[in-house]
Amino acid sequence: MSESKTNLKTVWYGNTKGNGRMESNNFETSIAIPESLGGIGEGAEPKGLIVSSAAACYSMTLVAMLEARKLNVTGLTMNTEATNSKEEGFKITHYPKVILSVDATKDQIESANRTIQAADKACAIGNMLKKADVQIMIEGKVSLASQVDESN
Repeated sequence: MSESKTNLKTVWYGNTKGNGRMESNNFETSIAIPESLGGIGEGAEPKGLIVSSAAACYSMTLVAMLEARKLNVTGLTMNTEATNSKEEGFKITHYPKVILSVDATKDQIESANRTIQAADKACAIGNMLKKADVQIMIEGKVSLASQVDESN
């Protein structure tokens, strides 16, 4: 396996009430300590960045796997929710909605449903987080393009 390297530059201005910037080749964002921890909260915070990474990895993995299965996907949306509690720990739930062309067969719908679950197992970021005891749940839905207009 080839080596993968990411360079990220971080600059911070001020104290806990300050803020900063992070940037990489194709990524740039403001960062700040959350208000609940004494900061200004006007920027991305660490948990949000972790959840964003998990969502990006999962959705990109899902898109690639759907394409590899030659499924005619006309749309994909996803919501992601993260919770952190003493009882359950850190938990991320992805809610992908895959929209197939109106002429998709029953086999293609079943394949898309299987792919929604398989993408979770193939997502590198998700797998790293699971090793750190983060629970990742997938609650996906597959619909046909004609059903989307009726259900929204």
